[in-house]
Amino acid sequence: MKTGYKISLDKIVDEFSLEQLCMPRPGAEIFVTTPEINRPGLQFAGYFEYFAPERIQILGISEIEFLRRFTEEKARERIEKFFADAPVAVIIARGLRVEDYYIEIAQKYGVPLLRTSETTSDLAAALIAFLNLHLAPRITRHGVFVEVYGEGILILGESGIGKSETAIELVKRGHRLIADDAVEIKRVSSKSLIGSAPDNIRHFIELRGIGIINASRIFGIGAVKPTEKVDLVINLEVWDVNKVYDRMGMENQTTEILGLEIPSITIPVKPGRNLAVIIEVAAMNSRQKKLGYNAAEDLLKRLGMSGDENDRQEAKK
Repeated sequence: MKTGYKISLDKIVDEFSLEQLCMPRPGAEIFVTTPEINRPGLQFAGYFEYFAPERIQILGISEIEFLRRFTEEKARERIEKFFADAPVAVIIARGLRVEDYYIEIAQKYGVPLLRTSETTSDLAAALIAFLNLHLAPRITRHGVFVEVYGEGILILGESGIGKSETAIELVKRGHRLIADDAVEIKRVSSKSLIGSAPDNIRHFIELRGIGIINASRIFGIGAVKPTEKVDLVINLEVWDVNKVYDRMGMENQTTEILGLEIPSITIPVKPGRNLAVIIEVAAMNSRQKKLGYNAAEDLLKRLGMSGDENDRQEAKK
């Protein structure tokens, strides 16, 4: 399935150290647009009804040996029909030797023919993961992204509310910065979001009154991280005395990002609140909930309450 994004073939060649048997034009001019791949066994058998040439095609032992059962004339006919549909690229796995006419026909139709020593299964798994990451749907959000106790925390809020200052405090306390100001978020699966920083501002933080600093230079390379899964969204907002904030933690708030509902909480900000410590506790509490423990539910049980809506309202009073 096309995602609207693309990656050049030369990046795939570099990532997987692929041998180039035939490269009709520079890899920087050839683009892959789908994370799906194909093993063309059915095509070699003559079935082309649902063939998707935009997918990278992988040839393993099964496909190569299947063609060797035919006479050279028949095998060439099958190969020619396959390459005539102009697949974006063909990769031969296990370092398998192929007849010269594979390269000849690939050149004829301008199809990149590559080879790797990796097994077919290992290549397919790694290639799908790589393409899913680089072709994933994405969005950029204004905020700060940090890793706290192994949890990816996306901190959102209005400009000037203290997101960057909180990130600095968390870094000083031993946690890691992923992104400041602009957070690139990619949906890499039906359940996961990965956050990172744009390449040109990675590791930089803006602090009002001080200016731009490089977190990796000041705090060391251990204070930064390139990517992390988005586990929790924290919304910072100015404390509103007329608003009722969740005091028990029984409300399951979520924030929708790229079609996924991510657990979220809202933290009111006012002088005297140590946001870094609060976010550390929020991260640890998030991990406990994922492990099946909810402190609010445990307390209600100890108080003899069932945890239903009436008991929750009673506990808030």
